[in-house]
Parts: sequence; structure tokens; C-alpha cells
Amino acid sequence: MALGGNLAGNFTSSEALLEAALARFPQAGLPVLARSRWWRSAAWPDANGNEYRNGIAIVETNAPPEAVLEALFAIERSFGRIRGAPNAPRTLDLDLIAYGRRLNDGPGLILPHPRAHERLFVMGPLAEIAPDWRHPAIGRTAAELAREASVGRDATPV
Repeated sequence: MALGGNLAGNFTSSEALLEAALARFPQAGLPVLARSRWWRSAAWPDANGNEYRNGIAIVETNAPPEAVLEALFAIERSFGRIRGAPNAPRTLDLDLIAYGRRLNDGPGLILPHPRAHERLFVMGPLAEIAPDWRHPAIGRTAAELAREASVGRDATPV
């Protein structure tokens, strides 16, 4: 799971909001096995916006991926996320990056996430906790993909 956002909402910081969201995962049937540090990166596409904070959590579940995605959306909504324009500032963005080795290209759910491998703010945190994880479609490790990422090259751990 990828977690991110650049608006603190009712929290003192984006990190505090992300911690609170992560604390809800077990209640949603998504116990956290490992998690990364929070990473920072410049706002995009408008670099004048608030910096983003991102991280990765590895969870364990027997729920089907569609149910996991719905649980993530429910957590987002509980933190005030309103899905609007793509790439707009947001309090909370939760993404299902991969579900085991499963490949899916159906409506509403693409696995693995179609752009995660290009993003340092996703692959960097993933490489931090699971450097040998292999992308199910590309076959490259998280560490390799972090080195090769072309988006969010300014991302660094907080």
C-alpha cells in the first residue's frame, strides 16, 4: 500500500495524518507487517504547493484485491478525501500498488499499479523495507526501480 498526501486537514502535519491513517489499517482487516519512513517530495504539477509526504506499508490479508481497494477508499473518505481533479492537492491518497504476484487490467483495478514503478516516492520507500520485492510484470526489484525512477527524483526520507 502506498500512502501519501500534501494537506494536513485537521492534523498538525501531513505526517500526523498519515500515521493516523496507517493506524486504521488493522481495523480495516489490513494488519501492517512492515512500513517505511515518510518521504518528502515537491508538489506536482505546481511546485508552489505544499510538499508531499509518502510512504509504503506492507499488509497481510486474505480479502480479494477489490475489497482491499474499497477498504482503502473508505479510510480515505474518513479523513476527508474527496476525489476530484487528478493530481490535485489532497489530504490522503491510498493506493494498492500490488497484490502478491497478481496481474489485473480490469475496470476499476489495475495491478500492479500502472505508474508506481516510475515514481521514486513509491519505489524509494518500498526499497527501504523490501529491496528484493519484484515487480510482477516488469520483473525488476524495488531497489532497481528506485534507482531508475523518472518521476519525483527529489524524493528523500524525512
